[in-house]
Amino acid sequence: MSNVVIVGSGPAGVSAALYTARAGIDTTVLSRGSGALARAEGIQNYYGFAEAIPGAELERQGIEGAKAVGVKFVETEAVGLTFTDKLTVETLAGDYSADAVILATGVSRAAPPLPGLKNLEGHGVSYCATCDAFFYRGRDVAVLGSGEYALHEVTALLPVAKSVTLLTGGAPLTAQFPLEVAVRTEKIEAILGEDAVTGVQLAGGEVVPVAGVFVALGVAGSTALARKMGAEVDGNRIVVGPDMMTSIPGLYAAGDCTGGLLQVAKAVYEGAMAGSEAAKALRKGGFYGG
Repeated sequence: MSNVVIVGSGPAGVSAALYTARAGIDTTVLSRGSGALARAEGIQNYYGFAEAIPGAELERQGIEGAKAVGVKFVETEAVGLTFTDKLTVETLAGDYSADAVILATGVSRAAPPLPGLKNLEGHGVSYCATCDAFFYRGRDVAVLGSGEYALHEVTALLPVAKSVTLLTGGAPLTAQFPLEVAVRTEKIEAILGEDAVTGVQLAGGEVVPVAGVFVALGVAGSTALARKMGAEVDGNRIVVGPDMMTSIPGLYAAGDCTGGLLQVAKAVYEGAMAGSEAAKALRKGGFYGG
C-alpha cells in the first residue's frame, strides 16, 4: 500500500489527510502539537458555524474527524527532509519514509532580518547541513539556532567541519549540544562577506570568522524543509503548481507556507487539493516508477 506523510496538523494538513486516507492511502500526520489555529480566540468567518467557534475547538474537531477515517497522528518535531529511494522526513522520533510528503506546517512570521543573509544565500549561507556539509570540510562554520533543529544541523557538520560555533542570537538553549561546540549567546548584527561569507558580526562589534552559516532558527517549518530538498522557494513562500506539488516530484505544500491569503478556508482548499492530487498520482504508480 502506498503511504503519505503529512507534516503539520492544522487545517491544511488535516484536510489533506482526509483526502488521502479516504482514497485508501496509509496516512500519517506528524505534528508538534497545537498550531496557530488553536491560538485563535474565535473563528467567525468560516463556513458552517452560526456562532464563533474557538480555534482550539475547530482544530480538535478536525483532528477527530481525520482519526475517524484512519489517519494516524504522531507528536514529534520534524528536523530534516531527504530522498534516497523514497522521501524521508527526519524527526526526533525517528525517520518516516513515504511515497509522497505534504508540507503543511504554516509559515514562520519571524524570519531574521539580518543584513547579508539573503544576499549570501548559496554563497556561504545554507539551510541544509546534510546537503552542504561536504563543501565546508576542514573549515570553520556557524549554526544559527538554539533548539533541536539546530542540534540536527550541528550533528551533521561536526564530522567534517574544522569547528562549529552555535550562535543563539540571544535565545535560550532548548537542546543539549556537544562540548566541542562553542556557544555564543550574543545577538547577531550581520552576516559578513561580499562574494562569500567571511564571518558573523555579533552585538558589540566582535566578528566570528566563518566560511559558512547554517540557518536553523526555531523549528524546521515547511519552507525550511522544502529548502533541504532543493524545492523552489520565493522568500518565505514555497512555490507550487496548480496541483500543489513543489518542484520536487512527490513533495507537496499547502496552507500558509505557499503564501497568499492566511485564512482557514484557503488552507482547507489547498490541503484538499494536495491530498487528492497526491492520491491520484499514487494510484497511477507514483513519481519514481514505484
